[in-house]
Amino acid sequence: MAARIKKGDTVVVISGSSKGTEGEVLSVRPAEGRAVVRGVAIAKRHQKPTRMGDEGGIIAREAPVHLSNLKLVDPASKKPTRVGFRVLEDGRKVRVAKATGEVIEG
Repeated sequence: MAARIKKGDTVVVISGSSKGTEGEVLSVRPAEGRAVVRGVAIAKRHQKPTRMGDEGGIIAREAPVHLSNLKLVDPASKKPTRVGFRVLEDGRKVRVAKATGEVIEG
C-alpha cells in the first residue's frame, strides 16, 4: 500500500491523549501501522547506565502513534487534511491534499 505519511512530514494528532499536538514524523513503521512523531506521546522509560557512556535514570522518549490517529498538515492552508494520490502527465504518482488539491512534495 502506498505511504500516505512519510518521514519528515508535519502531522497533527486527531485523537488520544496528545490530541491537537503538531509535530514532525521521525520514523514510520509500516508493518505495525505506526509512526513516531516529535513531541507526541512522550513515554518515560527507566534505563540502566551502560559502559558506552549512556547515563541511567528516567528518560523521556516518543512512543509510536497509530497512523489512523494522525492527519497530514496541508502545506498550502496549514490545516489538517486527508491524503490522496494522483498520477501526473509524466507518469509520476504523487500525494495530493484532499482539501485543496495541492501536490505534497516529498
